[in-house]
Amino acid sequence: MDKILIANRGEIALRIMRSAKEMGIKTVAVFSEADRNALHVRYADEAVCIGPPPSNQSYLLGEKIIEACKMTGAQGIHPGYGFLSENPAFAKMVATAGLTLIGPTPEAMEIMGNKLSAKAAALKYNIPMVPGTEEAITNVAEARQRALEVGFPILIKAAAGGGGKGMRVVENVNDFEEQMNLAVSEATSAFGDGSVFIERYVTSPRHIEIQVLGDTHGNIVHLFERECSVQRRHQKVVEEAPSSVLTPEIREKMGKCAVDVARSVNYVGAGTVEFILDENLDFFFLEMNTRLQVEHPVTELITGLDLVKEQIKIARGEKLGFTQDEVKMNGHAIELRVYAEDPKNNFLPDIGRLQTYKTPQGNGVRVDDGFEQGMEIPIYYDPMIAKLITYGKDRKEAIERMIRAIDEYDITGIQTTLAFGKFVMQHEAFVSGKFDTHFVNKYFNSESLVNEKPDEALIAAIAAVVALDKKETNSSESPVNAENSNWVRNRKQY
Repeated sequence: MDKILIANRGEIALRIMRSAKEMGIKTVAVFSEADRNALHVRYADEAVCIGPPPSNQSYLLGEKIIEACKMTGAQGIHPGYGFLSENPAFAKMVATAGLTLIGPTPEAMEIMGNKLSAKAAALKYNIPMVPGTEEAITNVAEARQRALEVGFPILIKAAAGGGGKGMRVVENVNDFEEQMNLAVSEATSAFGDGSVFIERYVTSPRHIEIQVLGDTHGNIVHLFERECSVQRRHQKVVEEAPSSVLTPEIREKMGKCAVDVARSVNYVGAGTVEFILDENLDFFFLEMNTRLQVEHPVTELITGLDLVKEQIKIARGEKLGFTQDEVKMNGHAIELRVYAEDPKNNFLPDIGRLQTYKTPQGNGVRVDDGFEQGMEIPIYYDPMIAKLITYGKDRKEAIERMIRAIDEYDITGIQTTLAFGKFVMQHEAFVSGKFDTHFVNKYFNSESLVNEKPDEALIAAIAAVVALDKKETNSSESPVNAENSNWVRNRKQY
């Protein structure tokens, strides 16, 4: 492949293009009308508009993406993450068109795309599972009986789910029927599949995932773990590598299990095997994500590998250039997802113009983004602005650098998760490593960010008002109080 099309947008499109450029590979961007002036469109060698802003009229239309490939002569497609990245029907469409998908086979996507078939595949290698049902249940009475056998509290989960949709925690049997009906309804609405299953609810879980790579020659390796336990609405906000609680023995066992899960479907490409870790440090298989993960940069920093380049090499039929024993882990990396969200208002998405946008720099700081000052945050897509990643010789240094980088990151015009990230970095539970997926519910509320850095634009404006009023006032008179200025009074109304 000497030309590839990136079927995505924003920071991940740019990140893929940069690695491709270093490999001497030309890139094609696709874009919706909302992204006409986006950075990934300007960076690519060629760009093709594929439709109106809504993703179901643009980025989710596989036919238009394949048409763009044929128009530009691109031989391969990198789907990034989200959109069509885990869509087996699209993967088949790509193969039928004689193109190469930089990702796994449709068969692997299909098996791992459903939590129940994924569990069945993993069980062939005796991978530890959370106690529960191994098949979909739709009959409420039968499901209630199985829940009693597993023992409350239990978790009802959508078989085709993700992102916390179709998921319900049930504390006692009296609430079971109502919660199951809600889970089935939500799963049907979100995924078109109301299948659910039951698991024992782990009360103090940690979310640990293992990065794997597999080539077309049967070689599969793992690249250690990532801790992803700081979440809101079951979605990750802070990730780090390695985990602060895994012992070398547990790390080795989890890595072997992850490789076995990948081997159960003859996995090709980059994938992530997700586990839940309980308070006794026992781990259980959750699912496998058959794509590049948002948090892949922390793995890159501790291993020195470029995962996108590895994906492209694998898609070209090359063997992995290293064995498991040759993969080494050095230092510590942390990622904060910088979302256009208001943490003080239940992390509700925010939209608007980036009036100020200045990224942090310096040793051990990496920013993967897709925006620049003056750009609008579109309403149509995920509200992530950037990924802020720091690296240090150890966890303490990585945390210190993250705090410094957050202070340097200057964004005005919208609310972001930067202040929340600083709250996490400075919280005793996170610093000590004694936290789980309930971190936000346990420690964070709307009053937690009272020490946010001041609104520098407002300070400058007030200073200008004071200077102007002083100039227009007789020097013998008392100076004007900025708080009583008409401009400031009007500003406060908003």
